[in-house]
Amino acid sequence: METDDQAKNRFQSELEFVQCLANPNYLNFLAQRGFLRDRPFINYLKYLLYWKEPEYAKFLKYPHCLHMLELLQYEHFRKELVNAQCAKFIDEQQLLHWQHYSRKRTRLQQALAEQQQAPQQPPQHGNASAK
Repeated sequence: METDDQAKNRFQSELEFVQCLANPNYLNFLAQRGFLRDRPFINYLKYLLYWKEPEYAKFLKYPHCLHMLELLQYEHFRKELVNAQCAKFIDEQQLLHWQHYSRKRTRLQQALAEQQQAPQQPPQHGNASAK
């Protein structure tokens, strides 16, 4: 039976590790060291899928780590990560996504602010412009 302190330490360790999976260079490191071919490690990655549940996912600062965790369930993806070019490509794609997301979010926020600042004009009835 696990004590409260042990459970807290395991939670924090697993939280940190799952978030590290968002870093493609770390994944490349794990692949080059053979961890991604090690059956117990692969089983551990499968076990960590519980982080996709909302009651755990709410603690993640980098939620895209869940996508990487999902991809790590596939042998082909794990094998490709040995190649540094693969990690570089993923890193570049993440950067492009963040840049696009930030610009799009800024535009949406500006449009919403402009919409809220525009004075509400009452609807005109009949032929109000003709006097």
